[in-house]
Amino acid sequence: MRGWVLSRLGQTVLVVFLSLSAVFFLVRLGGDPVLLFLPMDIQEKDVNEFRQRLGFNDPLPVQYGRFVAGALRGDFGESLRYKRDALGLVRERLPATLALAGSALLLTFCVAIPVGVLSATKRGSLLDYVGMGGAVLGQAIPGFWLGLMLIYLFSVRLGWLPTGGMGGLAHFVMPCVVLAAFYAARMARLTRSSVLETLGEDYILTARAKGLGELAVIAKHTLKCAAIPIVTLAGLETGQLLGGAVITETIFAWPGVGRLTVQALLNRDFPVVLAAVFVISVTYTLVNFGVDLLYGWLDPRTRR
Repeated sequence: MRGWVLSRLGQTVLVVFLSLSAVFFLVRLGGDPVLLFLPMDIQEKDVNEFRQRLGFNDPLPVQYGRFVAGALRGDFGESLRYKRDALGLVRERLPATLALAGSALLLTFCVAIPVGVLSATKRGSLLDYVGMGGAVLGQAIPGFWLGLMLIYLFSVRLGWLPTGGMGGLAHFVMPCVVLAAFYAARMARLTRSSVLETLGEDYILTARAKGLGELAVIAKHTLKCAAIPIVTLAGLETGQLLGGAVITETIFAWPGVGRLTVQALLNRDFPVVLAAVFVISVTYTLVNFGVDLLYGWLDPRTRR
């Protein structure tokens, strides 16, 4: 067990390192950030002095070595735009992203799991058709369009909810619905198919033959055995919610990491981009590491 955990932990560290290395080289393909931040009429010697101060005159391997050494200490440099520690700037935005992603994930579970289980147990019924029809619709509607329509209806026309920003409970409603719509639809469909497959197993027929009620069969026998693909998708969706809420945060002016990352990319603020990727990749890989550990509890055979 200890070797299995250490192996997964080593893979987690490797994924974070490769993610940072890939972003380090990719962001430098976008051009020289020095020319973005300096005025057009600045003299060439001042440009060279500024570039030298930032370390962009050094060869790329030297820059990469300096970056790796700083990343090991949690030092990604100073934001070119905000003149503040890049990692500290990302950490300030992280609670907002975690709050939004956690709320959307909770809404996803509360909607998707019951809908998927009911659709599986009532296969071919009107409830099944309505549930899966809603799931298909949730996957088909673009998130940006849904967000704009919700703002128009509930903010502009009815005035019930704020158009954006972060504040009280009312500010969470529309961003959570937009984020959860696609993921809940996908999880509901997977839950239905996984539960249907499990319901056809011999041990389920045996449990029913012993006189167990349908609720006990579903709760005690079916859900745990059907949980492996559901847990897998939940882990992936958690990482995607943390790193993929860029459009939602932009539409609703949510002060999270996703919106900060987009602004940093547009401004070629390399330190902030790298710090944001570091935080997101660490969170993503830790979530998947937790999913791996959960596999071992749900099905000990996966430890091999």
